[in-house]
Amino acid sequence: MDTAPRWLTPVEERAWRGMMRMHDLVVSEAGRVMQEEFGLSGADYAVLAELSRLRDGRLRILELTKVLGWEKSRVSHHLGRMVKRGLLAREECAEDGRGAYVAVTPEGRAAIEAAAPRHVEDVRRLLLDHLTPGQITMLAEISETVIGKSATDR
Repeated sequence: MDTAPRWLTPVEERAWRGMMRMHDLVVSEAGRVMQEEFGLSGADYAVLAELSRLRDGRLRILELTKVLGWEKSRVSHHLGRMVKRGLLAREECAEDGRGAYVAVTPEGRAAIEAAAPRHVEDVRRLLLDHLTPGQITMLAEISETVIGKSATDR
């Protein structure tokens, strides 16, 4: 038996379209600046930011895949390109011999350290400066709820 689709209400459609448009505008502009000024794509920045948060700057590739929420093939191809550019190094996993680590290189660390101040400035300019503290808290809570629910549905 087919069930009718649950069409969006006008306010739900506004929320959906607004979120998509906001995402596209912020990510597109921040990504353009990263590429033009620092030679880093948005994906490069995401990888370097995750790794640079860690004390030793390295993580198993499978764990990085989960943290980023990307498909395995995307991670594999992207990390390969970053290794070729000298931003990352691939290290074998001595614990089990099957997995591998990816680690930020000195060049990668220098790239993220150079780009991070501008990135934060752009996040503020493009998004946060337009919101009240309460709206920022609400946005954080909404994001965490959706991401948490999506992670459990997989």
